[in-house]
Amino acid sequence: MDRITSTGPNAEQIEYWNETSGARWVEMNDLIDAQISPLGEAAMMRAAVTPGERILDIGCGCGQTSLQLAEKVGADGQVLGLDLSAVMLGRARDRAERAGLSNLEFRNVDAQTESLGGGFDLLFSRFGVMFFASPEEAFSNLRSALRPGGRLTCVTWQSLGLNTWMQVPLAAAAKHLPPSGPPPDPTAPGPFSFADSARVEAILAAAGFEQIAHESLERDLLVGGGRSLDETVSFVIQLGPAGAALRDADDALRSKVAVEVRSALEPYSDGSGVRMPSAAWIVNARNPG
Repeated sequence: MDRITSTGPNAEQIEYWNETSGARWVEMNDLIDAQISPLGEAAMMRAAVTPGERILDIGCGCGQTSLQLAEKVGADGQVLGLDLSAVMLGRARDRAERAGLSNLEFRNVDAQTESLGGGFDLLFSRFGVMFFASPEEAFSNLRSALRPGGRLTCVTWQSLGLNTWMQVPLAAAAKHLPPSGPPPDPTAPGPFSFADSARVEAILAAAGFEQIAHESLERDLLVGGGRSLDETVSFVIQLGPAGAALRDADDALRSKVAVEVRSALEPYSDGSGVRMPSAAWIVNARNPG
């Protein structure tokens, strides 16, 4: 299947998730899923998915949430997973084929601009909606795919300062990095662009949603899925804010940072792995009836 072209308002994100990060996420997919699956499962419980429903899974990545949703809706339901990353969707399709799920398909499209049809009961996303160049436009487009009275449930990160599992390794890495300049725009596409609940509620209201609410989801996560301390260090310096800061680092610098990060993570290591606090939002809304 042809890959989406890097054009339109989300061209930068299309390029990033296909050329820069997609392959790394596929390689580390099992670790990522093991870490954040509890947060997605909490959101699915809140969404009250029922058999026979039609669901759009936005930013589905390597497909774990799409497979879980397909199991919940059963043979009479349907799940359509959407993602910008062709390489990640390749992994998702392989998983769906192995699972023998005939009620699940994937599309490599930009959910901000693509016509998605209509009649869906639920828009769901686990950390996949924070990367739109124009979120109001994106959610207007997504709402058009919902039936009247259909609902939205998604999980987004709260601020970096409330996510110890990302903040601590980034602070450790920063000791060996040059000053990064002024802080980035907090509303720019990225993992924390939906941290401000008031901003998100305004975006969703402008897109036509109602009954908009945020629920705080604070959990200790097994970082990297419960591997050893050294394996977890390798995980956090490749992904998340620390990984982004080290994207162009040479091997010597990475080695120095790894030592620093190991020391910072060691107090959180127990017999089950490295366990650190996280904070996310479960965002809920409805399409007017």
